[in-house]
Amino acid sequence: MDAPTPLPFPARSPGAFDARTLPLLYRISSLVGRTEDPRQALRSILAELIAGLHAGSGSISLLNPDTGKLEIEVQQGLPTDIDEVGLRLGQGVTGWVAFHGKPQLVPDVTMDIRYIALRPEVRCEMAAPMEENGQTLGVINLDCDQVSGFKEADLALLVLATQEATAVVSRLWQLRQLRGKARQLEALITIGQSLVTKLDQQELFDTVARDARQILQCRTVMLFLYEETRRTVRTASAASTHPIEINAQEMPVESCLVGSVIHTRKLIDYPNIQSAEFFDLIDLPHDPDLRTVLVAPVIFENEVLGALAVFTDHIHRFNNDEKRLLGALASLAAVALQNTRLYARVFQSEESLRKNEQLTTLGLLAAEIAHEIRNPLTVIKLLYGYLGLDFPENDPRRTDVRVSS
Repeated sequence: MDAPTPLPFPARSPGAFDARTLPLLYRISSLVGRTEDPRQALRSILAELIAGLHAGSGSISLLNPDTGKLEIEVQQGLPTDIDEVGLRLGQGVTGWVAFHGKPQLVPDVTMDIRYIALRPEVRCEMAAPMEENGQTLGVINLDCDQVSGFKEADLALLVLATQEATAVVSRLWQLRQLRGKARQLEALITIGQSLVTKLDQQELFDTVARDARQILQCRTVMLFLYEETRRTVRTASAASTHPIEINAQEMPVESCLVGSVIHTRKLIDYPNIQSAEFFDLIDLPHDPDLRTVLVAPVIFENEVLGALAVFTDHIHRFNNDEKRLLGALASLAAVALQNTRLYARVFQSEESLRKNEQLTTLGLLAAEIAHEIRNPLTVIKLLYGYLGLDFPENDPRRTDVRVSS
């Protein structure tokens, strides 16, 4: 059966909308001041739309950038297990709306081959895309239990409400992102202040791995050190939410995943380290649940000191903020590591100076003792010369006089 020609979104002037329009839009826009949680705002928006348009059920699906699928974020009146449903772009009426970026009204879902039944009572469906700057963020979908239960005016109102809802949720997302960035900046400052006080290298390594895992909210973080003269890499520290098995030996850099980061001196991410091409890399931890990894080089004044690797337990696309955050952590780790190295050198220099000072003191003490001994001997020698004593040739005292003189 061919898909019926979709009803176009009617062009209307603002005055053509009925009395429901302004109150519904006002209630949606006022959510900005009533909640800071985007998910709670989506629930309230869906409830307002279902009540205002007399729908039997509805859902708001958002596009997951990691999977490329539409995933139901909130729903009302649908089976509880529907939350796990993910639609590809173009799949179902909802996927079609997301792919083409156009609203749709299906008067009779039994006559549309695109329709995917989620509730058997549904007979009419309409959906509108959530768009921002030409990019589809998701789809709002409403269902009715009567054939032609929604009219063109209902679709027009849904489109307007979806535009307002998108603006509201986008503002809440932006506020959440700004707060998150502020917290990250505060955490970076705190971490930086903490790292510069770490003078023991192993304590520093453990702190870097632990703090990086906490601030990036990932499964595992590993810190690797690079020895350029031997061209080897070793695991300096690891922090994980689950026990992991790591290679604690020195490893040839050519056989390590972090080797490419050390050679290129650039931050690199790998979408799925469980694929076959990664099996021979000896620096990866033995954890079958690890999936995506982001690795940043640890560089100080153009010298590669190592690498900082972040692992997730699911396929994840790291955004620019996460990459910049890991790069900042790697830079802090480089400065702190160099600080501990300089401290070690200063400690060695102080120890050497201390030993030299001890030797100098011993020399001065020996000279002082020799001086104290020579003075009375010289006096004795002078006094003896004035005595003018002489002994016979065979007298043993003559030998003592010769020795003393």
